[in-house]
Amino acid sequence: MDKAENVIRYYVLCNKLKDMIRTGWLDWNVKRKRIESVAEHIYGTQMLAIAIKSEYNYDIDIEKVIMMIALHELEEILIGDLTIFQITKEEKNKIGHKAVDNVLSCLSDKDKLKEYIIEFDERKTKEALFAHFCDKLECELQSKLYDEEHCVDLNDQESNKTYYDEMVQKLLKEGLSFGEMWITYWREKHNYDDNFTEVSDYALNNRISDFKEEQ
Repeated sequence: MDKAENVIRYYVLCNKLKDMIRTGWLDWNVKRKRIESVAEHIYGTQMLAIAIKSEYNYDIDIEKVIMMIALHELEEILIGDLTIFQITKEEKNKIGHKAVDNVLSCLSDKDKLKEYIIEFDERKTKEALFAHFCDKLECELQSKLYDEEHCVDLNDQESNKTYYDEMVQKLLKEGLSFGEMWITYWREKHNYDDNFTEVSDYALNNRISDFKEEQ
């Protein structure tokens, strides 16, 4: 393949993520004209990373963070958006890395690009941990936005296996709303640092959708 064909092939493959709706929102039967795609989640996570780096002055390579966030969902082009309730992290990494090899196969920089994905999955560097926190926090914030827009009916979840997860049930029985539940859920699952906890706290205790009305 020539260089131009390589570029177009990779672009067209990645373009599939624009039409791939996030599995979690489908599972929770989110009712909205447009529901977040995987590509939109990637964009939101990158913007979140830029803002948190700006306001909290992390000593990290933000360009590496942005690259990891941009690339770590490539596996979903071939294996779909599998959630933690469907597959273990270890198994997803195994089949995901094989899928990534396929997606990146046409690019000359494929080995370097895959290194970003492996670094993200291993979470051993400060950039990888920061990117991972951003990835989870973005999901929290989106769930809060859908909650405030009244897009989720907790009484319409009969076919949603995630709804019956032990921790999910515990938090909902405590009276938390959909968005409040997910913010609390992820904070208990992931050991956020103080800065990410502060941002998460703000979302938990404030109506964040009002910012959408700003001009």
